[in-house]
Amino acid sequence: MNEKRLIQVAKIFSALFSPFYAPLWAFAGLFIFSYLRLLPSGYKLLILLMVYCFTVFIPRISINLFRKLNKWTHWQLSHRRNRHTPYVLTLVSYTACLVLMTNMNTAMFIRGIVMAALMAQILCVIINRWWKISTHMVGAGGLTGSIIAFSYLFYFNPIWPLCGLLLLSGAIGTSRIVLRQHSLAQVLVGFAVGFVCAMFFILISWM
Repeated sequence: MNEKRLIQVAKIFSALFSPFYAPLWAFAGLFIFSYLRLLPSGYKLLILLMVYCFTVFIPRISINLFRKLNKWTHWQLSHRRNRHTPYVLTLVSYTACLVLMTNMNTAMFIRGIVMAALMAQILCVIINRWWKISTHMVGAGGLTGSIIAFSYLFYFNPIWPLCGLLLLSGAIGTSRIVLRQHSLAQVLVGFAVGFVCAMFFILISWM
């Protein structure tokens, strides 16, 4: 019974903290913890809706359609050899979001979040050719790196959100291991990829 409950909790964590939501949470954190909270509500809502459409809604719809056309289960889709097309679909959607933001002349550090997520996805595609990496942890690492990078740029104290993110990252990583989707190494490498991409591309976008 305890094992069943543990698996159920792990499934809930995996569903709630899908890697698709990482850029959206990054923008939400930016609008809450930095001086960007002073921006007009309409503008912040527009950015959040745009990010949601291109990084959550469109990728999920297209991947689910692809899965149904191939008559695959969610488990089959998670196999390393079957993950290439979902990655490509996600990359196309992220690229479209970045192009749209560029055309809207949004600030470079705002585009830096999407750029970091896009580059992390590209690295996942490359690594996935030989080894399965945890995209859930890529998202968690990206969020953690974003908080640290923006705290440096906008001079706010990140200690409490950072502590929360580290605890959450541990819970997500444990969930992926409990569900036997990834090994400890795949979880740690996934976190490192997301963290480094977020730190690098957000900081470089400020220069």
